Amino acid sequence: MTAALIEARHICVQLGTQEVLHDISLQVAPGEIVTILGPNGSGKSTLLRALLGIVPITRGKVLRRAGLRLGYMPQKLHIDRTMPLTARRFLSLPLRHDRAETDAMLARVGVPEVAERPMTGLSGGQLQRVLLARALLTRPDLLVLDEPTQGLDQPGEAAFYQLIDEVRRDSGAAVLMVSHDLHVVMSASDRVICLNGHICCEGTPRVVSSAPEYRALFGLGTKGALALYQHDHDHDHTHDHGHSHDHPHHDHEQDHV
Repeated sequence: MTAALIEARHICVQLGTQEVLHDISLQVAPGEIVTILGPNGSGKSTLLRALLGIVPITRGKVLRRAGLRLGYMPQKLHIDRTMPLTARRFLSLPLRHDRAETDAMLARVGVPEVAERPMTGLSGGQLQRVLLARALLTRPDLLVLDEPTQGLDQPGEAAFYQLIDEVRRDSGAAVLMVSHDLHVVMSASDRVICLNGHICCEGTPRVVSSAPEYRALFGLGTKGALALYQHDHDHDHTHDHGHSHDHPHHDHEQDHV
């Protein structure tokens, strides 16, 4: 069995007739922060959900360490506005936790004041921290975060990434996250994986930030962001990792309460 917490070996995922992930191999080691970067539609959320077993894979396999505890923070959460659900009650869904435990976790993520507030009345930053608290209540070995700072302003993003780093340091949990913020991610990650249907490049932030595949994927040093969609897409995914290939499906996933 793999020494990694979780490992993907040559996995492919097909949604309808479209293969949205091709030949993905990766692993996350204990205590490591790994960030997946890529443009919209590149399969980032699908990859996380495939690793978690939410989306079926069509080829390859996913290995998890025996007894692995996972904490998952989805990209979006739909809450019925007619449901009077407080933050404290939300933290006991689907697994029940006692009041002392939920209050301690809200304090740990910096929002002790929201315990009795309705979820629908929370600010974006408060909601993200409550979602993180729910993921942490499982005492995870691996924390899986899908665009955790989506909708936050720049100071909010920086504060949230600092919190993630503190959680990793205090708990020893590894972190696998999807993000769109290039600069913050480069300072907050041990390893970066650039995804666009396949893995374009991966390595330490320093290595990836200078890789031509990364710079091409995000239109850096070219004609700007539009260059992202102007590459030659007529290539063989199996052998060529030097170009990007955009898939026209939506990379947004939503959990419901």
